[in-house]
Amino acid sequence: MLRAIMIAFTGACISLGGASAQDACSNRGQLDDLYCDANGDLVADTPTDAAKLKDPSTLVFAYTPIEDPAIYANLLKPFINHLNSCIGRRVMYFSVQSNTAQIEAMRSGRLHIAGFSTGPTAFAVNMAGAVPFAAGGSAAGPRGYKLVALVKTSSDYKAMADLKGKKVAHTSPSSNSGNLAPRVLFPPLGLTPDTDYKPLMSGGHDKSILGVGHGDYDMAAVADDVFERMVARGTIKREDFRVIYTSEVFPTNGYVHAHDLKPELAAKVRECFFSYKFSAEEQKEFNGEDRYVPITYKEKWAVVREVADKSGTPFNKRSYEAESKRETEALERKKAQPPKN
Repeated sequence: MLRAIMIAFTGACISLGGASAQDACSNRGQLDDLYCDANGDLVADTPTDAAKLKDPSTLVFAYTPIEDPAIYANLLKPFINHLNSCIGRRVMYFSVQSNTAQIEAMRSGRLHIAGFSTGPTAFAVNMAGAVPFAAGGSAAGPRGYKLVALVKTSSDYKAMADLKGKKVAHTSPSSNSGNLAPRVLFPPLGLTPDTDYKPLMSGGHDKSILGVGHGDYDMAAVADDVFERMVARGTIKREDFRVIYTSEVFPTNGYVHAHDLKPELAAKVRECFFSYKFSAEEQKEFNGEDRYVPITYKEKWAVVREVADKSGTPFNKRSYEAESKRETEALERKKAQPPKN
């Protein structure tokens, strides 16, 4: 089983064909043919056939891919231990290399619980049957984040239009704040992606931020919560950067479970998330979040879906396959690079 799980997480090639659709599905929306949405809540329904329900003795959890996976592997140990004891079965944590590898792991049934970043949450819903049920937050409710445009403090850039013809970093095609939102929100500010500049895909918010700091990019479109976490960790210095644009609030990471978990197990997973209180280290890393709070995908991700539709990149099968191809090629290029001394 361990070998199968690792293959699912490291494999980058995805095949969306060959699976039969559910019979007599009255409504599917943008969901893949594997899933049905008869109740109209925009997520995959729990299978009505008991034989299709899963009740694994070992549950696998994965958090969205980041530059240094070891940080979260250690940070989330108390949470994983809590899930182990609360659910009453083994929960394993796995690091992932890419968004599409994480989504395919859930689609193939080898990933049961996960934290996805904003844009990939929607792909996970439509392509992998993910059911978002929680977000990090506080007594006030779910925490959100903003898209910010970062430049070096020492640069001359003061307005978005100053970046025409410059090196501007986006993160990845499926990222909300790192790609989709800039395509919708930047043009009214005098800076149109693919017209005024060619977006350079860095592969991650942290990579974009570090790239601006190192002079690889003149500006980067990133999530402000990632920036704040890097400042808090001491990875970067706030005074080295200037924010020249800030958006309205978007939802942050979505925590999901597979749609085909046995209902009693899915309910227990949700219960155990909501009973967990963040450690001091987690609160610091997650910008003051101290608990998981309930959310619904239909409500909380409405603005994200709107941005994707307006940018011409809806969270459908075609967009997902294009994203998978890009991430696969990026991983291959990374593997081909000589090791750093």
